[in-house]
Amino acid sequence: MANIKSAIKRVETNSKKRSNNNTKKTEMRSQIKHVEKLIASKDKENANAALQTAIKSIDKAVQKGIIHQNTGNRQKSRLAQKVNQLGA
Repeated sequence: MANIKSAIKRVETNSKKRSNNNTKKTEMRSQIKHVEKLIASKDKENANAALQTAIKSIDKAVQKGIIHQNTGNRQKSRLAQKVNQLGA
């Protein structure tokens, strides 16, 4: 454990940030899994609605720096492709 006051503050700050980031990342992953579950059940309308919320949570994670922009774009693209294939 750190002895210096500023180092102790940094440890606390980093811990809080890590906790918040993990919460947001978990929520994002849950949204993605929800869309994939709806795709598996071939429910196009609900999958489209869930896709919009998943894209929103992915964009928020990218904006906050939790995931890299390319990762977010790849995830959004793959989900959109799967949802669009339901209609074909």
